[in-house]
Amino acid sequence: MEIKETAVAGTLESSDIQIMITKADQGISIELESDVAKQFGQQIKKVITDTLKQLDIDAAHVKAVDKGALDCVIKARTIAAAQRATKTVDTPAWEVL
Repeated sequence: MEIKETAVAGTLESSDIQIMITKADQGISIELESDVAKQFGQQIKKVITDTLKQLDIDAAHVKAVDKGALDCVIKARTIAAAQRATKTVDTPAWEVL
């Protein structure tokens, strides 16, 4: 799928993550802001990358601001932002869940 517009999902509240997805020419790049990046940064990036790949998105720039989100929240926010960015909100990819 192709990113058609910039999209955001999530909040900056405790135990949440805000995901912003924008167009990129190639590859998935992730800019992560998190107080726990040293301990969990690789896992957060892996969840985001794996989720985007499951959605067949192979070119995107992601800015993630983490406030202690669990993996399931990271995945849900990534799916929501990706569907908004690809304008596929009306046809959710249930198999990714």
